[in-house]
Amino acid sequence: MASEPAHPQQTRRRQDPDGLLICDPRDIFDVAGIRDRIDAAAAGKDPTALRAAVMDILREAKAAGREAIAEAFAEAPFAARPLTRSYTFLTDGLVTAALHVAVSYLQPHPTPHSAERLAVIAVGGYGRGEMAPFSDVDLLFLTPNKITSWAENVIETMLYMLWDLKLKVGHASRTVRDCVKLGHEDFTIRTALLEHRFLDGDAQLAEKFASTLRQELFSDGARAFIEAKLSEREARHRKQGERYVVEPNVKEGKGGLRDLQSLFWIAKYIHGVQDVAELVPLGVFRPDEFARFEEAEDFLWAVRAHMHLATGRATEQLTFDLQVEVADRMGYRDRAGRRGVEIFMQRYFREATAVGDLTRIFLTKLEAIHLKSEPLLERIFRRRPKVRDGYKVINNRLAIVDPKAFLSDKLNLLRLFEEGLRTGMLIHPDAMRLVTANLALIDDDMRNDKEAQRIFLDLLLKHGNPERALRRMNELGVLAAFIPEFEPIVAMMQFNMYHSYTVDEHIIQCIAQLAKLERGELKEALPTSSTILKRGVNRRILYVALLLHDIAKGRPEDHSILGAKIARQVAPRLGLNKSESETVEWLVRYHLLMSDLAQKRDIADPRTIRDFAKAVQTTKRLELLTVLTVCDIRGVGPSTWNNWKAALIRALYRQTRKALQGGMEDLTRENRGAEAKRALRAALPDWTKALLKAETARHYPPYWQGLHVTAHVDFAEMLRELEEKGDSAGMVIRLHPDEDRDATRASFVMVDHPGIFARIAGALALVGANVVDARSYTTKDGYVTDAFWIQDAEGRPYEVSRLPRLTQMIQKTLAGEVIAAEALKSRDKIKKREKAFNVPTHVTFDNEGSDIYTIIEVDTRDRPGLLYDLASALASANVYIANAVIATYGEQVVDSFYVKDMFGLKYHSPAKQKSLEAKLRQAVAAGAERADG
Repeated sequence: MASEPAHPQQTRRRQDPDGLLICDPRDIFDVAGIRDRIDAAAAGKDPTALRAAVMDILREAKAAGREAIAEAFAEAPFAARPLTRSYTFLTDGLVTAALHVAVSYLQPHPTPHSAERLAVIAVGGYGRGEMAPFSDVDLLFLTPNKITSWAENVIETMLYMLWDLKLKVGHASRTVRDCVKLGHEDFTIRTALLEHRFLDGDAQLAEKFASTLRQELFSDGARAFIEAKLSEREARHRKQGERYVVEPNVKEGKGGLRDLQSLFWIAKYIHGVQDVAELVPLGVFRPDEFARFEEAEDFLWAVRAHMHLATGRATEQLTFDLQVEVADRMGYRDRAGRRGVEIFMQRYFREATAVGDLTRIFLTKLEAIHLKSEPLLERIFRRRPKVRDGYKVINNRLAIVDPKAFLSDKLNLLRLFEEGLRTGMLIHPDAMRLVTANLALIDDDMRNDKEAQRIFLDLLLKHGNPERALRRMNELGVLAAFIPEFEPIVAMMQFNMYHSYTVDEHIIQCIAQLAKLERGELKEALPTSSTILKRGVNRRILYVALLLHDIAKGRPEDHSILGAKIARQVAPRLGLNKSESETVEWLVRYHLLMSDLAQKRDIADPRTIRDFAKAVQTTKRLELLTVLTVCDIRGVGPSTWNNWKAALIRALYRQTRKALQGGMEDLTRENRGAEAKRALRAALPDWTKALLKAETARHYPPYWQGLHVTAHVDFAEMLRELEEKGDSAGMVIRLHPDEDRDATRASFVMVDHPGIFARIAGALALVGANVVDARSYTTKDGYVTDAFWIQDAEGRPYEVSRLPRLTQMIQKTLAGEVIAAEALKSRDKIKKREKAFNVPTHVTFDNEGSDIYTIIEVDTRDRPGLLYDLASALASANVYIANAVIATYGEQVVDSFYVKDMFGLKYHSPAKQKSLEAKLRQAVAAGAERADG
């Protein structure tokens, strides 16, 4: 079991005398040796031959240098700073060699004079001396006056050589005066010029350029520059999303490298510093904060460099497949219960959080030190709220009057957040610093203090926006200090495509959803949960259960079982009484029960409702679990909740509540069937009694309980249409938008024969439809009525305009004009980013979950043709499929089939189960082979 990989200084191999490069400079680019080889190659050659010879030398040098750097980096995978300087050193060698060849051999000037001067300047990241393996090479070609034909020829010759070396060159040719003018007009240009570095050419011109910029461009306009950089930062964050998204952009995302670079640009502009270390004596950063800056910067640069090397190009998005590759390159290995990639990503998110903390500290110091009367971070608050004794307001932030007095009562470490919520103010970074430096004060005595428990529960319950306090407490380490069991899940990533956030952020998002519900913001979206809250529930139980429901994630044990044990210890420590604590424990233990039943079982089956009602036992528990389930699903990610899930949860809640209040007898098939038949008669007033009698008599009991009356009407009309046609080989298809469920209901009627279900599944897969639910019923007179609920690639119902063409395509496939098994080969390919996930296949048989069916559950990797493959495998074994319930969780899918054998019996025999399991696994494996191919 690997521990956290070693620090770069412990593993770095040979370096140059200053310790700046990752290996011997001559291995990267032998400046003198290559210059000698170029000069030797120039002897007696015409320009064309000379250029060809030089390009061979430089290509070879570039390849050897890149190989040397990559080899050294593989041995020292955290040595980010030496790496970025090494690529800069290599690029410097190539650029200066190209200039030497251009001015000495290919474009020599016969009569140079004062106007024929040229300086080559590196700008931007290249100018700063920080380059990833495939960073752009940004060059400024500087001339004293208007560019001459000689300078133009030199620049053109250089650029062609650099392009031939496959370098991505960004370039501009300007005078000193041009640079000053454009720098005043454009902050992007001004930022690039801020990080200029002389490479070669006329040193005197370069020095004049540097002094002119200092005097005329960087001497004023600090406020406007800062505003511009902060606006850019805000725009980046809006585009890239939160710091906790599971596929972050390492360069541009929140907590990424660009945030650190923005701090440095502002510091350099204001203070004229050349290195972040210079901010320590200026009082902007404390020594420990500077060390944190370096640690975060080194880690992020190392990650970015590994991403470039792994893909062979400039890649900034840390996608799932890259996360696995980079984690492996950096030495992260699997530990009990967790993959190495999850350990790596937890470190990543902790570094991103540190970047956010440093940004706040830095910008607030700027406000204190510089001209700014209005805060840089917050421009929202215009009035100064009244604060309690011990606090003061600095730049509209809550600050501490006397740190020593504040720390004399350790409960103040919690009261600070309470005051922040009460006043609606942000906390001053100096106050945050004080809290972080004194986390050791939060000990067992404080955790068991009644007043501390009250304050913490009030943070959750009293002020209406608990997520704001929880997020800040989490980032500062207070949450993990007060609830030590929380610490392992801080910044923990769940390596799958289902969860959009880290575990701690998911919990905070869940609590945010509950707070929105309580504020009445989700009345229309969540009417059932809103009604439950309006009737009244124990809020202490609900908030604490949400806080603890995933607290045991990332361990080898089942997180629900272990989480319940943890909740048993933590809930009393948060001030809950015995009864409340027991309910919290039960909710944590069964927090997935309702979600699993709603999404993986047929909730029209009375047995499902009976079993669920027996599990929850009381209406109080049912209501708490319903709200918790809704908040849990909505907290997974912005697009996880939809009308389909809402309809399932709502139906399960209402039927179970009815059963708990009125008794289980209401759930019998006979009662449900009688109600459904009455609804059908009411919906078909024009039908004769004889027709209605024939229609209600032709169906078996499961048909009446499994479908809505609108489906019963459709099938009645479709059966009548098919009989009137008198076509025994024909079929009738209807597609009906079911917007309440975010799906389209595809209904099929035809004469029954084996394999129909599989053929329909294949046809739907071929047209790109995702099946989310399916029901299959045979009539007593030999017809089959199948209903499939389908969604498009975006998880939405099909637009009405697309339905006629969709119907036509399905008919063609079912008529045999397209063979599904062959056509699906091109549809089954798994995307590269999804291949990183380990999704083992599990097949289970449940004979208790339904009175008349065996439920076969196949849990495996999702792909377009999977349902067809599984249904075909079951059909080949003469298995009758009554229902299929499909639950998708990112790259994972659970297909649950309600089945009987050819005699209408359940599959009790272990031998038969084993045989069916083998067929299903074979179908999964064959499809996976196609997908990988």
